[in-house]
Amino acid sequence: MRIQFVKLEEFGKAFVPERVRPRLRSYLLKAGITEVTYRLFGFLFFLSLFVSFAPYVLYAYPYLAKKSMTILTSLLYLGLGTFAFLTVSILLVAGICMLGVYFYLDLRIYKRTKEIETILPEYLQFVASNLKGGMSFDRALWSSIKPRFGVLAVEIEIAAKKVMTGGDVEDALREFTEKYDSPMLRRSFDLIIEGMRGGGQIVYVIDKVIETITETQTLKKEMAASVTSYIIFISFIVILVAPGLFALSFQLLNIVGNFASQLGASAAAGGAASSAIPIKFSATGLNKGDFRAFSIVALGIIAFFSAMIMSIIRRGDIKGGIKMIPVFLVLSIVNYEIFTFILSKVFTFV
Repeated sequence: MRIQFVKLEEFGKAFVPERVRPRLRSYLLKAGITEVTYRLFGFLFFLSLFVSFAPYVLYAYPYLAKKSMTILTSLLYLGLGTFAFLTVSILLVAGICMLGVYFYLDLRIYKRTKEIETILPEYLQFVASNLKGGMSFDRALWSSIKPRFGVLAVEIEIAAKKVMTGGDVEDALREFTEKYDSPMLRRSFDLIIEGMRGGGQIVYVIDKVIETITETQTLKKEMAASVTSYIIFISFIVILVAPGLFALSFQLLNIVGNFASQLGASAAAGGAASSAIPIKFSATGLNKGDFRAFSIVALGIIAFFSAMIMSIIRRGDIKGGIKMIPVFLVLSIVNYEIFTFILSKVFTFV
C-alpha cells in the first residue's frame, strides 16, 4: 500500500510545474495545510480518467461503432472520435474537480481569516497588558499566545520561530499579515509597527487599535441586525414562494392539458357538427417531465444567487453565503415536492 501511495504522489508531481509549486505551497499554507498533497493531484487524474471512460464505454463507443462501416470510417470515428471524446471529458472532469478543491480551500482560508479578525482585539489586549508590565515588544507578543486563540496563536508562533532564528520582528509580522486578505489585520499591525518604529507610546497605539477594531465589529453586527427583515424576506421567497409558484404552475399545466385533451376528444366525436368550429383543440406541447426538470434547475439557480445576495447584505462578501446554498437548495426542492403533492390532491376533481 505504501508503494502505491509513493507512485501516486510522484505521478501527481508530474502535473504540477516547478514554477507553480512555491505559489501552490503558499496558498495551501493560508488554508492551514503545511504540505502539498501531490497524491491528491494523482488521484484526481485517475478519477477523471475513470469518470470519463465510463460514459465512453456506455454511450460514445456504441455510437462510434455504428458509424464505423469500413477501415477508413473506423479510423476516423473510433480513432479520432475516441481521442477527442476522452480528451475533452478528462479535461472537463478534471477542471470541475479542481474548481471544487479551489472553492473548498478558498472557503477554508476565508473562515481562518474571519477567526483571526474575531480574536484579534482580545489578543492585543494581552499584548498591551504585558507591555504595561514592563515586557519588551517581541516578548509581549509571544507571551500573549493562548491556546484558545486558535489560528492566530499558530501564526504568531510561526512568526516567533522566525524571530528566534535571527529574523526581524517587523518582517515576521508583515509576512504574517500579508498571508491573509484582511485589511483589518494588515492595518492594525502596520500601525503597531509604525508606532514601535517611531519610538512613541506603543501601548497607547495598541489601545487605539483595539478600540477601532471593537467599534468596527460592533458596527458590522448592528448593520447585520438592521437588514434582518431583508434576510427573512429573501428566505421566505426562496423556501416557500418560489416552490409554491412552480408547483402551482405544474398543476396548471396538468389542468390545461387535460382540458385541451377532453375538448379535442369531444370535437372529434361530434363529427360534422363540430367541423363548423374553426378552433382545433389538442394537448399542450410542453412535456410534464421537462417542466419538472426546469423547475428544479430554476430553484437551484434561485437558491444559489439568493444565498450570495444574503451574504453580501449581511457581511459584505460572497464567500459567507456558500454554506447556505445546500440548505436553500434542499429546502426549496423538498417544499416543491410537498406543494406538488398537496396541490395534486386539491385539484383532483378538475
